[in-house]
Amino acid sequence: MKDIENRQDLEALMVSFYSVAIIDEVIGHFFTKVVPLDLDKHIPLITDFWETVIFDKAAYRGNVFGVHENIHTLFAFEDKHFERWVALFKQTVDELFSGSNAEKIKQRGESIATVMRIKLVHSVTDFKK
Repeated sequence: MKDIENRQDLEALMVSFYSVAIIDEVIGHFFTKVVPLDLDKHIPLITDFWETVIFDKAAYRGNVFGVHENIHTLFAFEDKHFERWVALFKQTVDELFSGSNAEKIKQRGESIATVMRIKLVHSVTDFKK
């Protein structure tokens, strides 16, 4: 298998990932009911995000945490949601790619999910209880 080499590879990864994620019994409702995704608009935007993360291109100009914080107010994330996202993401990467960028995107995906999980599910106020 080849490594993730360019934007087209990232886009193919996103299309494949979301085709599985939107029908997943654990996280699919976030994409279909909580904030229904228009994949024609979302795929280029999320590809911009990963292009910025993986290739250090200044493609993404949004606030990825802010988007997820808003979703959390509509339907609270739980640990299981982040765990499932990471598992599906890594599985999708492994089905399509192999190499240093494939490993990098899996590691970064898990790191980003971990930070979001800590901030959203296990906020500082939770530790004061």
